[in-house]
Amino acid sequence: MSEMMWTEKYRPRTLDEIVNQEEIVSRLKHFVKTKDFPHLLFAGPPGTGKTTAILAFARDLFGKYFEENFLELNASDERGIDIIRTRVKDFARTRAIGDVPVKIIALDEADNMTADAQQALRRTMEKYTRTARFCLICNYSSKIIEPIQSRCAVFRFSPLKDEDIAKRLKWIAEQEDVNLTEDGVQAILYVAEGDMRRAINILQAASALGTTVNSETVYKVTGRARPEEVREMINLALSGKFIEARKKLYELLITYGLSGSDIVRQIHREIYNLNIPEEWKVKLAEYTGDIDFRLSEGAHEDIQLSALLAHFALAGTQMRKGDKIG
Repeated sequence: MSEMMWTEKYRPRTLDEIVNQEEIVSRLKHFVKTKDFPHLLFAGPPGTGKTTAILAFARDLFGKYFEENFLELNASDERGIDIIRTRVKDFARTRAIGDVPVKIIALDEADNMTADAQQALRRTMEKYTRTARFCLICNYSSKIIEPIQSRCAVFRFSPLKDEDIAKRLKWIAEQEDVNLTEDGVQAILYVAEGDMRRAINILQAASALGTTVNSETVYKVTGRARPEEVREMINLALSGKFIEARKKLYELLITYGLSGSDIVRQIHREIYNLNIPEEWKVKLAEYTGDIDFRLSEGAHEDIQLSALLAHFALAGTQMRKGDKIG
């Protein structure tokens, strides 16, 4: 088995290989055809193909001159004003090689750039527009200053569909001779939440435990509790079995090594799958959010998680009595 990270080994190389972002791919293909495009701003959740899209776009545009005409920087490491004034400016001021009008400079994690660096970048984007185009890649476009946003065509990436992730995972497993079971696929989809990069990393990590990747190995390597076990704990609390629910909580914490925040996030996710009236789902979500905030402020995990289960137990009692939410 190759030691190379599978996220890099199986990264799509061209725009035609990218899935689930049809509108974005269509617009980028038009830019390749006309060889004329503005500065770009790619925004969206992690693992949805933002970096892959600009790499594929640049390869389709530049062909054999890709290396000479494309510069990628990770702004979380190289985000100071000196980088913009030196390395970026030096690359931008020279003309592109080959039958293309401009070079491309991709700044990954651009929302981590300092305010001064963004101001310097704005001026550089203006000054070298004849020789270079910039692509800013970020999770939160709101963290990019307005003058830069107004100079860019914005592309918003959405989380990938489960069926597209599943298809890619099965193909990778086939290439790597890994036995990936259907329940393993579903477990990866549950944990990844639309993040293709995370899904592939989980598959690679789980495959290291053996040739078969099933739900058991997936939850083991990710340190996540099985959703059905979390659901069982919630239902115990709602049915008034508070002590049993608390024992189940400790069992999950010890078995999977979860932190308080981890278990709260899984509880929050399972609330919406419960067979209870919607107004009670709203109330339970409110309780869960309150506990999550307290944990983030440094409150004691044991006390807060017990309090959350107590809220669920009291809510279950009120539901059985037919009481309305006060």
